[in-house]
Amino acid sequence: MKTYDNEFTNGEITVKYQPKICTHAEACAKGLSEVFRTTVLPWIDLEGAETTKIIKQIQKCPSGALSFCYNDELVVVK
Repeated sequence: MKTYDNEFTNGEITVKYQPKICTHAEACAKGLSEVFRTTVLPWIDLEGAETTKIIKQIQKCPSGALSFCYNDELVVVK
């Protein structure tokens, strides 16, 4: 689900994309094409793979244009 321009979340993590620093090496798309899709918009679909796989691929981004943070889960106590 898209939250803001260039920020995407799957509930567990939020991924931020910084297009101004991207070198377009396509390491993300080549490594995890079911999440990082170059032919459709929105081009990041966090429902395409498990969160751990997405994190591992983000960590391989050569320019640092992709980053992530864990979401805090709100727990309601009744």
